[in-house]
Amino acid sequence: MKSMAVLTSGGDAPGMNAAIRSVVRVGIDKGWQVFGIRHGYSGLITNNVIPLGARDVSGIIQQGGTMLGSARCSEFKTEEGRLQALRVLQEHKIEALVIIGGGGSQTGAHALSQMGFPVIGVASTIDNDLYGSDITIGVDTALNIALEAIDRLKVTALSHERAFLIEVMGRDCGYLALMAGIAGGAEAIVIPEVETDPETLADELRSAYERGQAHALVVVAEGAKYNATALADYFKEHKERLGFDLRVTTLGHVQRGGAPSAYDRLLATRLGADAVERLTLGEHGVLVGFVKGETTATPLTEVVSNKKPLDLRLLELARMLAR
Repeated sequence: MKSMAVLTSGGDAPGMNAAIRSVVRVGIDKGWQVFGIRHGYSGLITNNVIPLGARDVSGIIQQGGTMLGSARCSEFKTEEGRLQALRVLQEHKIEALVIIGGGGSQTGAHALSQMGFPVIGVASTIDNDLYGSDITIGVDTALNIALEAIDRLKVTALSHERAFLIEVMGRDCGYLALMAGIAGGAEAIVIPEVETDPETLADELRSAYERGQAHALVVVAEGAKYNATALADYFKEHKERLGFDLRVTTLGHVQRGGAPSAYDRLLATRLGADAVERLTLGEHGVLVGFVKGETTATPLTEVVSNKKPLDLRLLELARMLAR
């Protein structure tokens, strides 16, 4: 019997458990013995390896987070750390590894692949910044959580005729902020890909007021040069000249929690199953993602050396819709 292992790494994302479940059960169906590695690359180095059967992954598809746990691991970035990881895999006679995670996780997957070990990555990050997949596991849930918060804050903004800044996650990628801003009817959106200074934002909000808008919502990506806190401080400092200040709500890690949406459960299930199918056929060294409605495989070399672009036409659409 062949043996394989699965681990989750980096930031947790809603749907990771569905992907684990899919890898385990499809793997067993294909004749693999499956192991789970707890706490990501850190657990791989410290030999935190457990066998996983079909019953071990019962009742997890609807749970957020990851049953295997996740952790950052600076030691894995060293050659010595990666060699220790390979020794652990050899000790358990594990012949292949499925790595569920985002950019940093897939950089680690690529490093193991370059050392000759069969690895397949599964695209999972709420930031949606991973090259090789149009959308990644966790994005849909995180977006809906952000949208619910925007809808609630809009009620308060309208009631008190105030302006709110809502900061969403995404690291250096503005995807979540852009999509949440469009879906939530924001008056302005601030993302890292397009620099927006406070004076420009003030002009946009003033223009909205002159058009009869008594309240305003601005969605800000955490990775923008002027994040929500910096913008609020600027508006407070220049309140006498600008004429108004801004209230800040930072969603933070609340976007990672909660039950995964139906879309994320289905996406995770499909990507996990496809990863096992490809390993069974002898394919490895790739990232399994979702492109144009189909599961696809992109070489990890391309994944780690390319940056996923954001469609900035949508930012112009958002500006038109806010007028």
